[in-house]
This record gives sequence, C-alpha cells and structure tokens, in this order.
Amino acid sequence: MFRYCLLPGLALGLVANACANDPIPPTPGALRAQPAAFEASWTPVKLPTGDRMALAGFSYLVAMNEDWGVGPSVYGAARGKMGGLFTMGMTGQRRWRVGQHGHVAASLFAGAGGGVGSEQVRFGGGLMLRPELSYRVEFGSWYTGLALAHTRFPSGNVRGSSLSLVVGVTDGFFSFSPTDEGRRAAPYRRTGLGIDEVLPTVGSYRPRHSSIGRDGLPTRAAIGKAGASLRQYITEGSWWGVEGAGASTGGNDGYMELLFSAGQDWALSAPKLRAGWHAGIGLGGGGNLDTGNGWIVKTGPTLRWISPWGPSLHLEAGLMGAPSGSFKSTYTRVAIGLPLDSTARRDEVFTPTSGTVRSQALFFSYQHQPGLRMRDGRQEDIGHLQMLLTQELSEHAYATVRAGSAAWGSVGGYSVGLIGAGLQTSPVMKGRLNFGGGLLLGAAGGGSVAVSGGAAAQSELWAQWRFGEQKRTRLRMAVGQWRSLRGDTQSTSTFDLSLGYAFGAVSR
Repeated sequence: MFRYCLLPGLALGLVANACANDPIPPTPGALRAQPAAFEASWTPVKLPTGDRMALAGFSYLVAMNEDWGVGPSVYGAARGKMGGLFTMGMTGQRRWRVGQHGHVAASLFAGAGGGVGSEQVRFGGGLMLRPELSYRVEFGSWYTGLALAHTRFPSGNVRGSSLSLVVGVTDGFFSFSPTDEGRRAAPYRRTGLGIDEVLPTVGSYRPRHSSIGRDGLPTRAAIGKAGASLRQYITEGSWWGVEGAGASTGGNDGYMELLFSAGQDWALSAPKLRAGWHAGIGLGGGGNLDTGNGWIVKTGPTLRWISPWGPSLHLEAGLMGAPSGSFKSTYTRVAIGLPLDSTARRDEVFTPTSGTVRSQALFFSYQHQPGLRMRDGRQEDIGHLQMLLTQELSEHAYATVRAGSAAWGSVGGYSVGLIGAGLQTSPVMKGRLNFGGGLLLGAAGGGSVAVSGGAAAQSELWAQWRFGEQKRTRLRMAVGQWRSLRGDTQSTSTFDLSLGYAFGAVSR
C-alpha cells in the first residue's frame, strides 16, 4: 500500500508527491523516491492516581516496501501536570486500503523515556510500548482519523487504552544509494532528511523572580543547557526547524525540551551579517522546573554571521516560558551552524545546486551501561534505547547525534542527548566492513542518576557491517566510556548494538 506513484487524487498509503507515472527501479547514480509521511497524534492517558494527561506524538515514516513504513517517533506530555515526560523510539506501520479515500493502519511504537514520578505514578525502567489501530480519511495529501491506542510502561504502573486523534501529511523521501558516496550530483530537490544545517548549541536560562520550582521554592540559579538544532532554509533568510536541549549546569539535570521553531533575518551593511527574529513552540520539563502541562514557548532577536568558509555563527536571546506553569526565564544561546545539504532553490524555475553525495544513516540502538551510580549511592546496570544519526563529512570523517532514554533498570526518566564527531576507515571486504571512533558531548540526567549539573561526554570505538540492497542496512557494534563532567563525576563503560538504514544525500 506504500506506492511510489499514484493517479492524481488517489492516496494509497504513503504518497511521494512528485514521481514518474511508472516507477523505475533505482540504479547506481539515480535519485530514488520513497513515499513518506509526517504524522501527529493526541492520546489521552489516565494515570493510576485518577489524574488525566495527554501525550502529543510526532512521527516521520518512510516506506520500506508497498506495505510497510518505519521511522522515528517522539511522545511528550502536553496536558495535565506531567510536563517533562518524554519518550522516543521507532514506529513500524502496516496499511490497508479501504475504499477510494481511506485506509486502515496498524502501528507499534517501541521506545523509552519517562518523567517526574512518585510512589503512585511509576515509569519503571522507562520502556514504553504503544500499539495502535486506526482508520484514516484522506483529503489530497492530508489525512486524519481516529485510533484505538494502548499506552503501556511494562515495568511501571502507567498504562491504559483510549481513543486517539491522528493527523498526517504525505511527502516523499529522496535519496541516492550510499554506494554513490563521493560522486557529484545536482538534484532538483532536497535529498535524505532534508537538513540544510545542523547547529550544536550552548546557552543558559536565567529564571525570572516569579519562577517557582516543583518543590514550591523560588527558582533563582542560572541553568546552562546544551543541545542541537536542525534547520531547513526556505530562502536565504527564512527557515524552520527542530531543536532539542537538556540542562548541563545549575542542578536541574533531567530537564529536556523539544521545539518546532522558525525565523527570519535580513542582511545588514555586510551581506554575510544578518539580524532578525525567531520563535519556537514545543514541550519541555523535568528537573525541578515547573512547566505545568509541558507546553513552552520562546521568542527573541537573532544575529547571524556567515563565514567565507561555509559555517556560520549564531547569537540568540529572548524570553521563554511555560504558559500553564510557573517557569519563566530570559535566555541566551550561541550556536555554530554547519551546512549539510546542497539545496535546490526555487526562483522562477527550479535551479539545481551541485554537491557531493555523502552517506547518512539512522540507527535504532541498544546501549548497556553497567554499574551506573544513583544519587542514593547504590549502583545499577542500565539498558537504553537510543536514536543515532550519522552524517559522513568526508571519506574518513563523520558527525553524529545520539539521543535516548533508559528502558531497563529502575531509572525511567533518565535521558541523554549528545552530539559529536569522529574518524573512520575506508570499507574493506568488498566494501562491507569498516571501523571508526569518536567523541560526543552533551547533557544527561533524570531518573535519580548521579550526573550533577547534567553535562556528559562519551567516547566510542565501533565496527560496522554493511549489507542488503545497495548496502543500505547497517549493523554496528561499539564499546566506549561514558562520563559525567561536573560536580562529583562518575564514569562507566558502554556497549552498543545498533541496526540502521543508510542513504546518500547531497552535501555542500
């Protein structure tokens, strides 16, 4: 039901918006079109205390064949008093056509996370499962419907079934084969995940005098945060994107935020120096910060300098707050923008921009950390579920982003977000095996794990096996060391097993 090309007005499953009348099997060097879809959902959940909350969910699904789609998903508390509850993982979905303008979908989400719990509300180790059966009605490229969803933390006591609202829009996922890496190409559309720029960020919140913590006491201390933003530019000065960050200093480890953002800037006296504004809305919470139901908003001025070498420097400031909570703050942020995609611009006609094909890969990862120390002094082995995104910068260099949460153990709500880079070998054994290593920095916290302010680092050495169609499937094993960076530091070894899907995207 996930067709590459359909008659106008007919949507069977996920639709690629632009493709030929007859699908042509991809060949080396050819741009491959896979149907894809963005989905959002709203799921009410009744807590063991009788209180009610709701989870807002967001998924990006790519068709693996005519029947199945798979992709990353994130769920966050958006109603009630559980601001800061997040889970992230993978969703698999099967669709069946029902009539001309409808389809049935069966989905299963598996991920990890949690939030501020108590003796009455427990997330256990953090593993979350969410099966769903839904019927959707299609309106052109959009669809909406109702679903019967069951939300369950198997090792905790948060579980329940409810009707859920689903809204989605179809899209296309365009990529080259990862075996085309290093070749020049000039596509007429964005490739891969469509990310024009990735921005590692550091910043701080300075709570206003009216801010009260979850413990009922005033929140005064500055809060450092570290994270990353992913942007897509509509024009040189207009952009939209996704940004995430976690607390790294200030005693609020466990705070996490995820926002959709947009902005506009204009050239000043020098064309590469630009000033403007940005705004964001999303979900956040954790630590001792009272964000109410979880919704947060932010806005403020920006300054951007585009260097002659490609990277850019971003300075931002402004106000942020939780409309239903007491947390209100000013903020500042600094970011380094690293250009990725070679974007096709649209003026009167589409103008392709030449670039080099580089491999990107999205992994679903299990990570084991033995003997992690808790705040009460005990030690525990922890199992994580994480998302891992890698971007090859050259034949021997790569950048990576890692984010996830504990799923096994007793620290549901412990999350980590890291960004870094590394070096790798050229593939051997007919291009199937390569090795590498890198260093990642970021934030971690929550779930009673002793990480002080939240700043953390991880080093890793890995081996990767490439197989399947055009070597798109990746199996990766890694060993490394994780360390907290502030206060009473601790470290532990790590073992990772990751399964991923690779694709070629055009980079500058």
